[in-house]
Amino acid sequence: MNRIPTVDVVDDDDAVRSSLRLLLKSVGLPTVTYESARDFLAGYDADQPGCLVLDVRMPGMSGPELQEELNRRGAMIPVIFVTGHGDIPMAVEAMQHGAFDFLQKPFRDQDLITRVQKALELDGQNRGELKEASLIRERFESLTPREREVFQLVTDGKANKVMAGDLGVSQRTVEIHRARVMEKMGAKSLAQLVRMSLDLAKSNGAS
Repeated sequence: MNRIPTVDVVDDDDAVRSSLRLLLKSVGLPTVTYESARDFLAGYDADQPGCLVLDVRMPGMSGPELQEELNRRGAMIPVIFVTGHGDIPMAVEAMQHGAFDFLQKPFRDQDLITRVQKALELDGQNRGELKEASLIRERFESLTPREREVFQLVTDGKANKVMAGDLGVSQRTVEIHRARVMEKMGAKSLAQLVRMSLDLAKSNGAS
């Protein structure tokens, strides 16, 4: 079941939380507010799509400290920092650590809405890519050892005749294996199979 993206707002100021919730709900964005970073972490669900609007300075755990904790957990949620004038260096540093964007107070309502919509779009893309990578991995793991060999040789650009020589089998056997690899991987073209191979290599490097 597809979950509806939610905007999480973390700010220790009651008035700010209330105004941001009303603003975001006015444009149809489901919003949940938290008065502290600890409260947010207690209810955080990595599978829930959305984005995080986060104050920089808060009692207890600060915004950048919360971001650091989310990074440690491997969270993908895009973070938008809301910062006062004196906190800009801190916000810039947060961007260097992977924050999506920051807004300086006071800001126009439309500026926040635009950034939130872009952050939600990015989160959707990231989750889609993650889901696709997981599906490719599952398909690859369904291949037999011989089919994996053929997959590797095909995506390395080897011709059927060369593969037959490398594997010590007939070209017809290679063609059969190749067709099975394409079918099991759900690839409609060689180019698509090569992209899958690159995605697998990328995910192996990240793990």
